[in-house]
Amino acid sequence: MSFLPTWPSPCRAPLAFAIGLALCTPAFAADPPDDSKRDPAKDVDAVIVVGQRYLPDYNVRSTRGATKTDTPLLNVPQAMTVITDKLVADQGLSTLSETFRYMPGVGTSQGEGNRDQPVMRGISSTGDFYVDGIRDDVPYFRDLYNLDRAEALKGANAMIFGRGGSGGVINRITKLADGMNHRSGSLQAGSGLRRRGTLDYGIGIGDADGFRVTSVYENSDSFRDGFHLKRYGVNPSFNHLFGTRTQLVLSYEHFHDARTADRGVPSFNGRPLDTDPSTFFGNSKVSTTEADVDAFDAILDHAFSDSVSVRNHLRWADYDKYYQNVFPGAVDATGTLVTLSGYRNDTRRRNLFNQTDLVWKTAGNGVRHTLLAGMELGRQVTDNFRRTAYFAPGSNVVPVASPDVDIPVNFLQSATDADNHGVARTAALYLQDQIEFSTRWQAIVGLRHDRFRVDLRNNRTAQVFSSSDGMLSPRAGLIYKPLQSVSVYATYSRAFQPRAGDQLASLSASNATLKPESFVNREFGAKWDIRSDLQASLAVYRLDRGNVAVTDPADATRLILVDGQYTKGVELGLAGRVSEHWQVMGGYAWQTGEITNTQSATALKGNRLAQLPRNSASLWNRYDFNDRFGAGLGLVYRSAIHASVDNLVTLPAFTRVDAAVFWTLSPGLQLQLNVENLGNIRYFASANSNNNISPGAPRSAWVSVNFRY
Repeated sequence: MSFLPTWPSPCRAPLAFAIGLALCTPAFAADPPDDSKRDPAKDVDAVIVVGQRYLPDYNVRSTRGATKTDTPLLNVPQAMTVITDKLVADQGLSTLSETFRYMPGVGTSQGEGNRDQPVMRGISSTGDFYVDGIRDDVPYFRDLYNLDRAEALKGANAMIFGRGGSGGVINRITKLADGMNHRSGSLQAGSGLRRRGTLDYGIGIGDADGFRVTSVYENSDSFRDGFHLKRYGVNPSFNHLFGTRTQLVLSYEHFHDARTADRGVPSFNGRPLDTDPSTFFGNSKVSTTEADVDAFDAILDHAFSDSVSVRNHLRWADYDKYYQNVFPGAVDATGTLVTLSGYRNDTRRRNLFNQTDLVWKTAGNGVRHTLLAGMELGRQVTDNFRRTAYFAPGSNVVPVASPDVDIPVNFLQSATDADNHGVARTAALYLQDQIEFSTRWQAIVGLRHDRFRVDLRNNRTAQVFSSSDGMLSPRAGLIYKPLQSVSVYATYSRAFQPRAGDQLASLSASNATLKPESFVNREFGAKWDIRSDLQASLAVYRLDRGNVAVTDPADATRLILVDGQYTKGVELGLAGRVSEHWQVMGGYAWQTGEITNTQSATALKGNRLAQLPRNSASLWNRYDFNDRFGAGLGLVYRSAIHASVDNLVTLPAFTRVDAAVFWTLSPGLQLQLNVENLGNIRYFASANSNNNISPGAPRSAWVSVNFRY
């Protein structure tokens, strides 16, 4: 994926800095027009056009992710945020979790230093990730080199995405061959020995076919002692038109990510330990995590007529992931010694999914319908193998002053470590009707039925546990449009999580027969197209979690189901162009949530949910001074959060400022300077538990050379 924005027209507006918002960038040549409007009969030899662009960069007007049909965001009765590749380019982002900061109401968990892990409406998940609408659920760090946009669809999403999707889902849309030319790249270097390059090359073949390949290579350190990252990926794709009504897109990705597994710093007296942000706790030499992903996609679209079409998406993916770490536990009462622990976990998963969607547009008696009938079949084979770290007696208690220690450690299976082989099978049918009663009233109603079965074999004991669930996931939304540019909606949706968990690894004799956890989302909201390329949104929601399994107070051998927690909040979003030369992306969220029934000795009734800030906000601006120079300024704020549900450790609030400067040397060459944490503040970015807390990066900067050829 290219990290290049597009050329806006020359700037004639005055600087908008006086109202406290900064400054956007000049940008590169426009992407080619939508291929659906292309007339092959008029094609000539391929030409790369460099010109001005008047289209929005920070917002999109429609999506397939929320409904499986091409639907304007204004007509989607659901809160969602879309991060475009242009915003990614302006900020020089590289990892999916970095996009969460500009998604109102979406937080970031540390993920034990080995994976992306969003917190959406109080629900922390490792499995609610999708790529082009298909499940991508192994926990690893996802790169942005082939990203077209990232969609955060908030609330219960099982009607479209199936199991999980409880607090929301993250859906990546990738760059694929489209019969057009793409020739661009980016080189980055900067703080923490950041060294990264991307390339996006595409070419039209004949009248309508095309080939495209995106790639990345990165070899970087960071501000953290002992940390190193090496990753590379390549994603070729090919599209072919069969006549005028049928298109096939084939895509393959190989991606490798290897890095130091960094679980941050411990806490002391209810706060993160006061230590240098660079200090590594554990053993950085043996704390490593690697992920290899090989995935093949085949997407076939066919239009029977202008009103009836079918789409089939087949995805096969092979994931090989391991995670080995030595990390901090509790600090002693004097604040001078810390106890280290460790383990290694290996996961191998092979996914095979096929989705078939039939769409029929019809009208009668003044009412328009867009009917969707779909089927999803899936099979996931997972092998988990875990080992515990064993140290020489006393050697794992180390001084807080020098906690990165190269001490002998053996990783061996304990009596309870997992050695499992699991097979999960999904068969789902879903129906949806998008109804347009009039120019003012619309509705979306849908129902999905999943038959989900997991068979888990404990290789150590030869025990087999099975769980089989038939689950209904309804969704209903009503939309009122007082103006063509304004919509007001109310929506209800339900999701579920089977007992195998989002990683298909938690079945036992006691929980295999229990009902799945349930999640109910109720939401009211409004959306406003302030202008064609500037959108605002508002959502007010409540999400309730039920069927949480807890130990029966009257019988310690028995589990019972209780209502588990609730979250409620308000989200505001803004994306697009304030003027021809000024673009913004940001939002605000107020959220609160608590546990409604005691679930364990630490998860007590009334405790506030972990990693759920009461207030959070972000705003990024870019502004063109002229056709050669521009700048950007961003602000990220998060109020205090609890590191875990016991509420014993608090991460303090912070406000961070980021900036960028852009200099266009020629139509095909741009220099870009990004500075993160301009004020060099001390803050803590995320947590996994009370003693795994990640410090935020101090002031850092990197230079990008963006080119088209």
